[in-house]
Order: sequence, then structure tokens, then C-alpha cells
Amino acid sequence: MNKLTYLAVCEPDEENGFGVYFPDLPGCVTYGSDIDDAKRNAKKVLELHVYGMQKDGEVLPEPKQYIENTKEGDCILAITVYPELVKNELDNRRVKTNCTIPAYLKREGEKEGINFSQLLEYALKELLSGSKQREINSNL
Repeated sequence: MNKLTYLAVCEPDEENGFGVYFPDLPGCVTYGSDIDDAKRNAKKVLELHVYGMQKDGEVLPEPKQYIENTKEGDCILAITVYPELVKNELDNRRVKTNCTIPAYLKREGEKEGINFSQLLEYALKELLSGSKQREINSNL
């Protein structure tokens, strides 16, 4: 399984919290109320940042092996993520969507104990697999 490890700079602040940033990934920043919170948040923000870059077709930079020019009191954290696991989790999470159907269909479906979410998911999978199959056939 593919894994990525990026170095993060953890900077203490006046309230005993920690700001965290990844020099290799501009814009990938977070905060923690303590060092453990900072580590957890750094892992989560790195997962989301990498997922977003890959989804947008961006090339991930090669992780640096060391970081120069840190300030006194800063610490360096090696944060490891597994992009395929994150992609699988985020792509397969359940999301809520609204749809509109005639009232009589809703009543009849409820009488029959139909799970509308399950039915919609099944129908979409069937429709999309059929359109992909038609696309493949048209390219032959």
C-alpha cells in the first residue's frame, strides 16, 4: 500500500498551542491546542490536502528529507498518510441529497417498506454502469 510521509513544522504559540505547516505543501496548515492535538490535526489536514491535490490532477511534490531555517522552539514532525485509504473513505462516505417525487409514490413506497436511499443508489449504479457500457461499445 502506498504511503506518503511529509515533514511538518510545529510552532508553539503564547497560549501553549501549536501552529503546524508543511513546507512542501503551501496552504496545508492547521493548529492544535497541545502537541497531541497538533499531530492529529496535522495528519487529517495532510490527508485532505493530498486527496484534494490528487482529485484536481496536481502532482504531489517529493517530500523533503530535512527542513532548514526553523525557529528556536519549533519541532519537526514526520506525518505519514495512506492516500488510497483516504480516497476510499472519502469517495464512499454517505452524503445527503434531496430529491423530489410525487406524494403518492412516497406514500406507496413507505407502505411497502422501501428504503428510498437504497433504491436511488441502486438505480444510479445501474444507470451509470449502463452509460459507461454504452460509451465503451460506441468506442469499439
